[in-house]
Amino acid sequence: MEEATTDTPSPGEEALQDESAATPAPARSFADAIAQGQVGLGVDIVEISRMKRILARTPRFAGKVFSEDERAYCETKVTPEVHYATRFAAKEAVLKALGTGFSGGIGVRDIEVGRNTKGRPYVVLRGRAKELADTYGVLEVPLSLSYTHRDAIACAMAITAESLKSSQERIDPMEELARQFKEARNLLDEIGTAKEEAGGAAEEESKAGLEAEAAVEPGDEG
Repeated sequence: MEEATTDTPSPGEEALQDESAATPAPARSFADAIAQGQVGLGVDIVEISRMKRILARTPRFAGKVFSEDERAYCETKVTPEVHYATRFAAKEAVLKALGTGFSGGIGVRDIEVGRNTKGRPYVVLRGRAKELADTYGVLEVPLSLSYTHRDAIACAMAITAESLKSSQERIDPMEELARQFKEARNLLDEIGTAKEEAGGAAEEESKAGLEAEAAVEPGDEG
């Protein structure tokens, strides 16, 4: 579905209905997961070309969705749409990790992506998003960002005291985040390979058609 061009699209709606929108909702609530010592995991993918179109058609979008620091960082890059896309994916991934979405009073700017002195991304929660995280006892939200020439991807994890305690008996939550991130990147690679193979097949078919046409005796042009 093409994004609206008459006004700033609402975050989380048709403006960025990316592939991850089809991800099924968790069967249990985040509160239930916490009670069992589990961590919240969120993965999101945003199509870079779609973000580029939105930024071009709706100049106010960046100002409404991203913080001043986020915009300052993205605008210093040669391809700012790539970094805007990774940050929007991060906002969505964090909300998925918290078991919610852009609802219940949570604003898109309640989640911000910062960078430490080593350049690593980290999450800053504000407003209703912070209230929700505090209610669930979330201590940390580790974040991983990456992108290909087509898609931006973000993986987030909501870690609580209970999940840290349980991690001593089960898998380390950071190892789980790395595993989820690796799986998401592999998915992107598979999608890219499939698109390239499909494009190659179409090109071969087109060539065959042109060769067949060339074999026919040409007629006079009117």
